[in-house]
Order: sequence, then structure tokens, then C-alpha cells
Amino acid sequence: MAIKQTTNEGLKRAYLITITAAEIAGKIEAEIKKIAPQVKMPGFRPGKVPANLVKKMHGEQIHGQTVNDMIRDAVDGMIRDEELRPAMQPSIALGDGYEEGKDAEITVELEVLPVVEAPGTDDLKLEKLTVPVSDEALEEAIANIAGSNKSYKDAAKTKKAADGNQLIIDFVGKLDGEEFEGGKAEDAALVIGSGAFIPGFEEQLVGAKTGDEKTINVTFPEDYQAENLAGKEATFDITVKAVKVETETKIDDEFAKNLGLDSLEKLQEIMKGQLEQQTAGLTRTQMKRQLLDQLAAGHDFEVPSQMVEAEFEQIWAQLQQEAAKEEDPEAAVKEIEAEKDDYKSIAERRVRLGLLLSEIGQANGVEVTQQEMQMLIQQAAQQYREEDRERFMQYIQQEPMAAAQLRAPLYEDKVVDFLFDKADVTTREVTVEELQEAIEADEEAEAEKAKAAPKKKAAAKKAPAKKAPAKKAPAKKAPTKKAAAKGADEKPEAKKVPAKKAPAKKPAAKKAPAKKPAAKK
Repeated sequence: MAIKQTTNEGLKRAYLITITAAEIAGKIEAEIKKIAPQVKMPGFRPGKVPANLVKKMHGEQIHGQTVNDMIRDAVDGMIRDEELRPAMQPSIALGDGYEEGKDAEITVELEVLPVVEAPGTDDLKLEKLTVPVSDEALEEAIANIAGSNKSYKDAAKTKKAADGNQLIIDFVGKLDGEEFEGGKAEDAALVIGSGAFIPGFEEQLVGAKTGDEKTINVTFPEDYQAENLAGKEATFDITVKAVKVETETKIDDEFAKNLGLDSLEKLQEIMKGQLEQQTAGLTRTQMKRQLLDQLAAGHDFEVPSQMVEAEFEQIWAQLQQEAAKEEDPEAAVKEIEAEKDDYKSIAERRVRLGLLLSEIGQANGVEVTQQEMQMLIQQAAQQYREEDRERFMQYIQQEPMAAAQLRAPLYEDKVVDFLFDKADVTTREVTVEELQEAIEADEEAEAEKAKAAPKKKAAAKKAPAKKAPAKKAPAKKAPTKKAAAKGADEKPEAKKVPAKKAPAKKPAAKKAPAKKPAAKK
């Protein structure tokens, strides 16, 4: 086997690996001898099938697998011997025209990580902007919970139901005069005006009194979840068993106990913690941007173009998703298209900062534990179908580079936390609006600094060894870094859009029926 370097420009490397026909043939013969004892063939005792017949039966399959294994081993060995640190998965190609009996020529192209000197951590100074929880904000939050846990009392039997009143009803739904499954319920609670039932249902109960019996006509929405009901006209026979009016919810210890807590003081404590948590992410974002600005100062080195492109693709995908949600998506897309070069500069700056953080982490012994890594793998596996999760977990365990990509965001967060502990931090109380303004100012500053960065970079030196596999990653791969669009320090959580917005907290006053009636959304 011979290895020849064909490119050494900046961070780009290319090699030509030649595996001779004799080496391949020898490996194939050794593999045939290895599997021959397990091959079964009519007319031969187990383990006595001649090697030439084994080759005739399985030669093509053995040849293909052997060449693949030799290529992988050759690339791994080259990366180790050349002391390369691949930035991304190497591009590997077997030369055109290869066939059994010929030398195999493999081209390998890759970018390597630059040599970066870890910056010092002794002179870091950060300002932490915090938002104290005011009594007014705490009272408002608890009042919102009370509003979502309304209680009702029986009204006079002559009371005519109106918006905001709760009805206790029995109903039977019918299609063409026949009851349908799931369309029947007893003692169902319905608040007129809540929109919990299909359109037209609640409106026809306005004016109903306790003891009334009536039949209403409704049409199920075209997009109704039960396909056998979608778009169908139906009738509901309804008996109004009670009309109730809302009672004032007193916020006291009894209210807290109805929510499963010991006291109002405990509820206040929990809500205060939740409100603090809501702004804690913004505070961290603002501190992290200060930190990154200080680290970036004085560090300008070439970064792998493949890493920059991967980062930009994530930024661009998020920007396009956000543009699609605007009132005028076409205008929003044109706006981001006009700033495309700016976002590429931001991607380059963020890759450079990521490499700086990596060097700091390695120099200071920051690690992701095995337990943390297992949790990451399990969380990532949830994105796949149940039948594919085990295969994904095996892939991550077998592929060091894929595992490194999955590990990167958590590792970066741990390095940031390490630097926060090392920094001289002063705290200042601000309002939520002031904190958001500070973050927006940092976003603009980041974009300006990225655009102002010199385009020409110094060539990087060869870096110490780090082995990388030759296999290709699956179609869905873990991100190299957190997706980061304009001002998006945290990756947004994907969520389904509900048919109807749910209340902040499930009412505790009354237990829901075991089976949800089909009339509800």
C-alpha cells in the first residue's frame, strides 16, 4: 500500500492511497480460509468445502466487503500516521474503472482543524443582568392560575345560560338518526364561549335553562380528527341538568391546597422560581455574548470551510422557517437574502469561537461524562421512529465523529459554565425590557464584528493526531453546533400546534370524564 499527499493548502489536505491487487487478493484468500469451515454445501461434510468452491459461491460478496474494510483501515491508518485532526468526515472515493485483479486507487479529501492556542482565563470580566421578581408580577402570575382554575356554583333554575356560564349536560350524537361511537356523554361540563366544543354547538345552548331538553344541528369541521365525522352534519339530543355561574376564586391557603400544595406561601415560592427561570435563559444569553466577544478579541485564524458551511446551513434553515411565519413571507425571504453574506460571516465567527472554546475545555480538563453522553444519545434517539432508535444508538456508539457532533453543544455549555466561574462577575438588576434590549444590541454588534473581520486568514499548522472513521454518516446527522440564527443562542423547541390553545393549568375543581366525547375538539 502506498500513500501520496496530493494537496496541502491551508487546512485542505488530499491524498491518493494505492492498495495493490496482490494485497487485496491476499486478504480475500485469508477471508475465504476463515469462513470456509462454516460454509455448508450438498455433497460435502461441514468444514470440508474446497476453498475454490467457496470463492465461486461467495467471491463477489467477499471481494466487495474486503475492499471496503481495507479502504476503511487504510484511511484510519493514514489519519493516524499523518497526525491529522479532520474537521468533518473525510470525502473518500474509489477510482473509476476499478475491478477485481487491479490495484485500487482511493482519493481522500478533508479539512483539518487549525492549531489554536487556548486563550487565558484570568482577565475575564462580565456583567450579569438579572431581573428581580416584583410583587406585582408574582400576583399576576398567581391570578392567571386562578383564572385557569375557575369554580362554579348552581344558578337559579330559571337562569338562562349566557356566555361564561357552565352547563352540565347529557348528550347523544347522531348521524342520519343513528348514534355514532364516542358521541354520547353524561354530566359533561361545558362553558359557553370557551370554544371547547365544535363550532355551532355552544352557541345553540345560549338561553337554555336547567331541565331543558333540545336537539341541535351541527356540522363537523372538514379537518376533524375523526375521519368518519369530518365534514358530516349531525344532531345532538341534549338534556341540560344544571346551569352554573362562575364564583370568585379566593387566593388563599385553601386555593393552594386545591392545587395539591401545602399553602399559599408554597405556591408563591414555586411561582417565583418559575418567573426567575423564565429570565434566567436571557441572562445567560447576554453573559455568553459578552464572554464570546472577549474571547474573539485578538484571535483571527483560518477555520475549516466545511464547518462554516454546516453552521451557515443551520442558520439559514432557521431564518427561512422564521420568514415563512411572517405576514409577508416573500418580503421576509427577500430581506434575509439581501443579508446572506452577513450571515455567512456570522457562521464563520461562530465556528472560530467554537474552536476557541474547545481548546479552552481541553486545556482545563472539561469533560462530558459517560452518563451525560448516554442521556444525550437517548434524547436524540427520540427524534426517530421507535423501530429505528436502537439502530441510531448503535450507530452513535460505533462512529466516533457522529458521537463528537452530538456531544459538541453540551461540551460547549460546560466550557462556558467553567469560564463563568473563572470570570470576575458583577451583577446589575434591570427590567425584562432592558435585558432584551441589551441582547439585541449584542446581536447587532456580533453581526458588525463578523462583517468587519478580515477575509484573509493565516495558514494553519498541522495538528496532532485524532482518529476518524471512514464510514459515511446516515442521512440524518447530529448538528456540529447549536443552530444559531440572528440572535438565537438557544435552539427552539419543536412543538405541535394544538387545535385549541390549552389553559395554563388544568382546572382542579372537577375531574374530567374518562372518555372524551366526540363533539369536543
